[in-house]
Amino acid sequence: MRSLKILVPLFFGLACTTSSTSDGGDNTPADGGASSGNQSSSGSTSRQSSSGSTSRQSSSGSTSRQSSSGSTSGLASSGQNSSNASSGLGSSSSLPNTPPEVSSTLPANLAVNVWTGQRVTATFNKAMNAATLTPQSFTLMQGVTPVTGTVSYDAVTNTAAFIPMAALMPSLQYTATITTAAQAAAGLALAQARVWTFTTHAGVSTSPVNLGTAGNYAILAQTQISTVPPSAITGNIAVSPAAATFITGFSLTLDGTGTFSTSPQITGRAYAADYTSPTPSNLTTAIGDMGIAFTDAAGRPPDVTELGAGNIGGMTLAPGVYRWGTGLLIPADVQLNGGANDVWIFEIAQDLTVANGVNVSLAGGALPRNVFWQVSGLIQLGTTVHMEGIMLSQTAITLGTGATVNGRLLAQSAVSLDSSTVTAPTP
Repeated sequence: MRSLKILVPLFFGLACTTSSTSDGGDNTPADGGASSGNQSSSGSTSRQSSSGSTSRQSSSGSTSRQSSSGSTSGLASSGQNSSNASSGLGSSSSLPNTPPEVSSTLPANLAVNVWTGQRVTATFNKAMNAATLTPQSFTLMQGVTPVTGTVSYDAVTNTAAFIPMAALMPSLQYTATITTAAQAAAGLALAQARVWTFTTHAGVSTSPVNLGTAGNYAILAQTQISTVPPSAITGNIAVSPAAATFITGFSLTLDGTGTFSTSPQITGRAYAADYTSPTPSNLTTAIGDMGIAFTDAAGRPPDVTELGAGNIGGMTLAPGVYRWGTGLLIPADVQLNGGANDVWIFEIAQDLTVANGVNVSLAGGALPRNVFWQVSGLIQLGTTVHMEGIMLSQTAITLGTGATVNGRLLAQSAVSLDSSTVTAPTP
């Protein structure tokens, strides 16, 4: 009995020692005995704990700290793995960078009725190396025929764009490809090429806006035409219902018939509402036709809306009807690329502003008589700007010093020139 009484406190002491060693909060039940207590502190199995080395690791407290850090029992039972666990092996910060991916495309894969002037874009899930996004790594094909174009990259949105040099053909399938030559900014390439297809719409032709008798004039305004000389106008100019005194800066000379005037700055004639009949009647009709043409242009259904969020600088535009619910800014050169029968109509709800020195040009045989700028606000062309097309303004048109226009200026209020050149297109 005395021996039993001595052993009981000794066993109780060992149990307490085991409990205090397991400071990691491990709730695994013990199988009994000292070995089980040491296993509990490390999270390893009872068979592993039966070794003397495991017991010594447990008693040192290092294994308990590893267990409390969330290490698995397998890691805690090995000194080498335990060290790896405590150093953070397997954390996301030490994993190698993943390859970039294309998260979305425009047009979407298998899209139909795609506009023939559509840019083809791909948005990536991470920043890309712009130097690796080229017409060789980002291609567009129609069957086996490559489409000629340029590639740009927007670092803000991680979006690459393939910009065709000419409008796509209607009712055809196109295939876009981004190859594994495209690399992320960190240097990793796409894991595999991204390929998608789309089909263009049937390509219903847009007809030109009918100017009526307003098309007889290079410049037509209701309130005033003024110039800071010398300007050079090829075509007729006219004001109505304003009188001839509201044509200023041209040094007009009234013809003997009293129906028109001439000027050294005009290769053509100048007309005003107070000249001899039939001039007043003709001008009333022309002003009416100008308003009808404005309404016609404004009412054409658009192919594209809000292109560039109101900024089309640097773009090449295919034929079609474009609409903006705001003003339109052109801060850099723009090219209109299409054939002799193609038509462009730009519907602008507010002002059209073209920055100094900008060149809006035509390519592919496009003609200025088929380009229409319908503007509900002011048309403001900066100094030395070159512009193509018919300008229909609900308010005024102002040309900066040295600006040139191949087209017509048709304003429902005033036109102001400053050593400007306006050349009416051939019918």
